[in-house]
Amino acid sequence: MSNPSSVTTEAAARHPWLAVSAIGLATFSVVTTEMLPVGLLTSIAEALGSSTGNTGWLISLPAMLAAVSAPLVVIAAGALDRRMILRALLGLLLLANLASALAPNMTTMLMARALVGLCMGGIWAIAGGLAARLVPVHRIGLATSIIFGGVAAASVLGVPLGTLIGDAFGWRAAFASMSLLSGLVLALHLGVIPALPVAVGVSARMFLQQLGNRALQVGLLLTLLLVAAHFTVFTFLRPLLGTWSGVETRWMGALLFAYGIAGIAGNFLMGPLAARRTWPTVVAISVGLLLTPLLWLSVGTTFNGAIWVLLLWGLAYGGVSVGLMTWMMKATPRAMEVAGALYVGMFNIGIALGAWAGGWLLDHNGIPGNLWVAAALALAALVTCACARRLPT
Repeated sequence: MSNPSSVTTEAAARHPWLAVSAIGLATFSVVTTEMLPVGLLTSIAEALGSSTGNTGWLISLPAMLAAVSAPLVVIAAGALDRRMILRALLGLLLLANLASALAPNMTTMLMARALVGLCMGGIWAIAGGLAARLVPVHRIGLATSIIFGGVAAASVLGVPLGTLIGDAFGWRAAFASMSLLSGLVLALHLGVIPALPVAVGVSARMFLQQLGNRALQVGLLLTLLLVAAHFTVFTFLRPLLGTWSGVETRWMGALLFAYGIAGIAGNFLMGPLAARRTWPTVVAISVGLLLTPLLWLSVGTTFNGAIWVLLLWGLAYGGVSVGLMTWMMKATPRAMEVAGALYVGMFNIGIALGAWAGGWLLDHNGIPGNLWVAAALALAALVTCACARRLPT
């Protein structure tokens, strides 16, 4: 899965796995920042005088901007060393978290979250294809799992820890903590990431050329459907657990940790599987994300039921990032940055649509509406997989 059209030489990392881990920490930082309001939604809404549904824009806005910024950052980067771009985006992420911690009102908070969207789109788009430049071909599956393990780890450590910090010291302290973490990750990048030059920058024409790729088209559609299905419900996980399942506040952090552990397991289980058998892996993920909302509707109304549904949910969604990114890399082996940018763009459109639709449904129809719509989207993804059985992935 090399990218000879753009890469001058493979990265000469003295410690390639440390470099891979540092990139994984970058995705962890940006995804934790993106998802932080999920566990703090009610507190932020009360402090800034907004409804819970409208506060969902703290998820939707950065996701929409990330969808736009992912291809734009890659195009604007030209032939710049990718190491320098990652450093700049991590520095901007530090400032965005600090601005969120100090935000006096919703308008200022949304402006800070807009910066998060820029960082998210750029970091994801660039990080996605770096595994192939840092490790041997036969280890790309594991390296990709580590890089996108930052997404799963954000669930097991980031969101729950943010929730715990927010409950103990206030939601502003959670964003301040993320600002500190972003600075530490930036310092690590300064020390361990090797030069990552490119010979030829990505152009808008390359994007247009790849949009005619059938396997890429299907991968983008699957990304939209599965991510939107997830975030229609996950954005409002706190009211789901509290109102629908009757979970007390004191158990929220523990349940989020359980969800995240399952997510990490799903990531490292699905990563190597996706590298060998991509289509069956994505089918399994789709089935899991279809069962999840149906189980919430049937057995998720109790505390014990909520635990088991959360574990299944984490296991299924934990494989989404690495599974779909593997699909995209196999669909476009010679244009990975283009595939990565398109994937990140569609992923974040899915986040934005899911969060927006979920907020509207929550305010107008309550939790059952969110769950039924999520099930319908996951079913559509499963049908899409069935139609794409013979594509070369």
